[in-house]
Amino acid sequence: MSSIGPKKGLLEVFKFGCYVFFPISMMVFFSNNPDNLEMKMRRKPYVVYPAESEPFPSPEEIREMIRKREP
Repeated sequence: MSSIGPKKGLLEVFKFGCYVFFPISMMVFFSNNPDNLEMKMRRKPYVVYPAESEPFPSPEEIREMIRKREP
């Protein structure tokens, strides 16, 4: 008999079963129907870009603005 006891041993077996079963079940769920994976990926985009704005002025435009500001 092990030193952890029968009740704790059952808990460890259960935790190990969950540890092994969860990744395998997710792999089966997503590999059998690729639409599931696409649905999950589209629901929460990984990269969210900011809205388009006016482009930054070129160095020549900046120099022209500085010349216009000087008295």
